[in-house]
Amino acid sequence: MKSNQTRQGFTLVELLVVIAIIGVLVGLLLPAVQAAREAARRMSCSNNFKQMGLGLHNYHSAYNKLPKHKGGTHIDGGNNYTHNRGYLSFLVGILPFVEQQGMWETISNPFNFDRNGNALTPPNTYAAMGGTPWNEDYQPWLTQVPMYRCPSDPVIPAGTQVAFSNYAACTGDAFFEQHHNGIQDGNGQPSGDGTWGATAGNRWARGAFHGRNFTGFRDILDGLSNTILCGEIVVGNGNREIFSSIHRDGNVANQPPSYWATSGVIDPARPQFWSDSANWDGNANHQRGRRWADGRPTYTSFMTIGPPNSYNVCRGEGNFGIYSAASRHQGGVHILMGDGAVRFVTSSIDAGNQDHVAYGRDNGDGRGANGGAGRESPYGLWGALGTKGMKEVIDSEF
Repeated sequence: MKSNQTRQGFTLVELLVVIAIIGVLVGLLLPAVQAAREAARRMSCSNNFKQMGLGLHNYHSAYNKLPKHKGGTHIDGGNNYTHNRGYLSFLVGILPFVEQQGMWETISNPFNFDRNGNALTPPNTYAAMGGTPWNEDYQPWLTQVPMYRCPSDPVIPAGTQVAFSNYAACTGDAFFEQHHNGIQDGNGQPSGDGTWGATAGNRWARGAFHGRNFTGFRDILDGLSNTILCGEIVVGNGNREIFSSIHRDGNVANQPPSYWATSGVIDPARPQFWSDSANWDGNANHQRGRRWADGRPTYTSFMTIGPPNSYNVCRGEGNFGIYSAASRHQGGVHILMGDGAVRFVTSSIDAGNQDHVAYGRDNGDGRGANGGAGRESPYGLWGALGTKGMKEVIDSEF
């Protein structure tokens, strides 16, 4: 006798076919989902720059100048509480113009509490404008300003570390004297007119920002739309990446940018990483972007010497050197132009003659104390965008 019951469910073969189809669809859609997420992060990063540009323009409207990069207070014999040694970055100065008025009020007034809220007693109480930007007991330096972080960069500070920044000032295409710029650390007085002095430092002031000196839109003779104000950097995470960690070499002043790609300090098997022979600093506090309030070039500056996402080489801690723009976005970096426009520049932008030793200390070869004055950038379109008054003609898209 035949059964009239209808079979229910799937056979094992049919179930496996359905699972296989779902797996294929997920495999096809996952890259698209990841790409959509990165596109959203990139858009958020661009919006951060737009807000920063608006803040810089409002600051300039209020004071007829850009905020000083490496400004602040100087006290002879002071400690890490009583002054900041004139190291504060421009990111501190624009706080009230980027909707961070509360933090600005805290910084610009005396503050008598440590990071845990415990009352402090003299002489270890914070004067107006805070202590040194590496002071991990000063609450404002530990406070992360969301707008100063790129959402594509995953590195986050530990609870006792100062907060980070992915956005940096463009100081042009010369590297020497980016640390002091002719101003003494201890008392804020000019260093004289020698090799390390103020006059020599001014000759290397080729970018929109010049450490420990005010600049304004009037100084940007190449035009606001042709000059970079700020760009992205990647926060160092201690994993030897050439664009986020730093190789230290006391001879950096005498080597062309191309030297670092051929000297053996970059791993040939993994060209985005330093080799074992590199003198890279694994100290987390000495990595790119690790102190948002510190105006020294390691932390919040870059030069248009090496192309985006290339190497960082310096002498000493946070001292002069070659510091590159970099990002976690695919293929390039965001830059903020003087007119407030945000552009995305690819890592393959024309960077000119990488065999040309950067303008810097005078070694008798004409590229030092007077060498950079009035000369066009040797670093192609990228270098020209970083200079503010060398009269280069920007006649190509980037």
